[in-house]
Amino acid sequence: MKSINEFYKLQDAEEYFEFFDVNYDEKLVNVKRFHILREYGNLIKKGFENFKEENQLFDFLKFSLLKVYGDFKNGYSPSAADVWKMYDGNKLMGCLSCTPTPGNSCGC
Repeated sequence: MKSINEFYKLQDAEEYFEFFDVNYDEKLVNVKRFHILREYGNLIKKGFENFKEENQLFDFLKFSLLKVYGDFKNGYSPSAADVWKMYDGNKLMGCLSCTPTPGNSCGC
């Protein structure tokens, strides 16, 4: 059985899909990886603290990945304004590889 500690070590988009045994289109992930990871991170940060049991947390994390991937697979594309909001000059706002933990936010 997979653990939440294993989830915290994931970094690449493909690792998330493989961790949850989710089939994905490699071409889509290669083109949209930045946006998929960004949206996934935003989504899980909103609900991460609401789950005390690991199995419920895993269900939430997998559902969130499926939702974000489904959005992009169905043609969602962020506008240029949305992309620019992610930047502050040359500094990326937030961190793509950080995974929130209960009571601990990203240190970026």
